[in-house]
Amino acid sequence: MAEQYPFRNFYHIIATNAKSSPNKTIIYDGELKINNQRLLAYADNVASRLHEYGIKSGDKVAMVMANSWQFIATLFAISKLGAVVVAVNNFLKEDEIAYIVNDSQAKVLFSSAKFAKETRELLIKTDICKIIWVDGEAPVINERNIDYAQIIAEQKNTAPYADKAPEEMALIVYTSGTTGKPKGAMLSYKNIHSNAYCCMQHLNVKHGGIKMVSYLPMFHAFTLTVTVILPIFTNSGVIVIRSIATKGDFANLLKQVLLKRVPFFAGVPDVYSALAKAKLPWYFHWFHAVKGFISGAAPLAEETMRNFAASFKRGALIQGYGISECSPVVSVNLPWQNRVGSVGKPLPSYQVEVFDDEMKQLPRDAIGEICVKGDCVMMGYYNRPNDTAEAIIDGWFRTGDIGRVDKDGFVYIVDRKKDLIISKGMNVYPREIEEIIYTNEKVNACAVIGVKDNEANETPVAYVELKEDTIVTEAELKDYIRPHLAPFKQPRKIIFIEKLPRNATGKILKRELRELIHN
Repeated sequence: MAEQYPFRNFYHIIATNAKSSPNKTIIYDGELKINNQRLLAYADNVASRLHEYGIKSGDKVAMVMANSWQFIATLFAISKLGAVVVAVNNFLKEDEIAYIVNDSQAKVLFSSAKFAKETRELLIKTDICKIIWVDGEAPVINERNIDYAQIIAEQKNTAPYADKAPEEMALIVYTSGTTGKPKGAMLSYKNIHSNAYCCMQHLNVKHGGIKMVSYLPMFHAFTLTVTVILPIFTNSGVIVIRSIATKGDFANLLKQVLLKRVPFFAGVPDVYSALAKAKLPWYFHWFHAVKGFISGAAPLAEETMRNFAASFKRGALIQGYGISECSPVVSVNLPWQNRVGSVGKPLPSYQVEVFDDEMKQLPRDAIGEICVKGDCVMMGYYNRPNDTAEAIIDGWFRTGDIGRVDKDGFVYIVDRKKDLIISKGMNVYPREIEEIIYTNEKVNACAVIGVKDNEANETPVAYVELKEDTIVTEAELKDYIRPHLAPFKQPRKIIFIEKLPRNATGKILKRELRELIHN
């Protein structure tokens, strides 16, 4: 189906838009408006400097950046050279970022100045040759530390256009299993373009008709595809919201949704919970143009849906399902076809079925592992052929989620096969936390599980078995863990237990711990 997608690669999108409608505003970032022609020029500037640094087709370029027009321009600049984007979670700590930069073999890093504490030492800890500092005062400027603003001011267009084919690698998104270090999911241009094109079909929107507000972190696969690539792919427009940390930020988000006549709003459950509780001005409810409030990245609690429906009389809250390895949107309900409890029907041309442990397809309404087939399925895990072979079988990607598909084709997620914890839309992997806890000399054994609150958000809880004749407090152990893990991975509670439950082979039984915490 690759022939139906109108673009070969990311750079081809903005070059086409600039030719067809050069003066159309494509990015709104605060008071700044960037048209198609200007976005192309910015991408050309950045690509030219990267070319001078020796970046060529297939090289990896990492980004630890906050939401901004610079994030978007850099994404397309990297594509012009045929290099590969490595979008890094900017919530991570220095060692976590260093692992991803090294594993991906990135040669250059773009970092927002606000993340300098976590990134400035990467010139020592990794093989990157340059850090390009974005949007703020750089900690240092020299041959290896470059100011992004200076690059933009040069107005160069000397980089060759690699004209990569749709099947070639566009970006690497790091995600983890329940054991070991994060894995890099390799996504092709075809993967991402397929997702944008099929979203467009599924939501029944025309070219130019899906302006999106991008306020969740752009490094997240859901945000990147749905609120950055999709509105540029359709020549519609991206409204950049740099933060929603304060009431003022949140009010600005709603103002932009209202004024820019946004037809679809993409969010995570926590945002909808806040919206349902917020005292919004009457005119927002009467005059917003949102047809569907799409929820993804984590399960949506029924309580949130009820509260939202009671508050919002216009615009349906609809749940979708995605996974980074599938570019990421797999299915989504529609405002006019919303089956509550499900995550909707698969996007056009994608197949979703359930299989048993032997990869035998099960009949409709049977419960098994959700598997996905279609142009959205990743190329594989970077430098991990064995993991790729386990994850993709005969074209079917094994999601690790347990669910069912009903006779009408609606998908339902029942549980997760793995121990993955989803905390406010972010993936948290128990093994990673456990490995840090195990490094404490007073810890004999530990196990981390996710505990849901009444809004279906999960928080990590650690059960810890201490060595004999040792004492450590919860506060002390939390202090020990804090420097090593991003805030969203920190255990919210540590419970000390005399003996962790184990089976005959010594494996800790997390199932019993989950039962224990609910009793």
